[in-house]
Amino acid sequence: MQASDRLNINSQLEHLQARYVGTGHADQGRFKLAADISRDLYASYMGRHYMLAYIGISENESIGRERYNFMQKMLLPCRPPPEKDED
Repeated sequence: MQASDRLNINSQLEHLQARYVGTGHADQGRFKLAADISRDLYASYMGRHYMLAYIGISENESIGRERYNFMQKMLLPCRPPPEKDED
């Protein structure tokens, strides 16, 4: 692999990371990555009517209530964020 190929791959990766928020980057922590994955999952459930119907039937809730619950979970998908150390 030549240096120009490596530079081209890195520039393409940086372009994707700038364009799409959920693709991550080198400075992204574990919490942020887990939150992005959870939000993507909830958005995928809300975008597919048959998944909402399946989950609603399994939890004995209406489709609207399941959609509302997923939107609430998107606000805080994993747990409270870790405290940052101030140096």
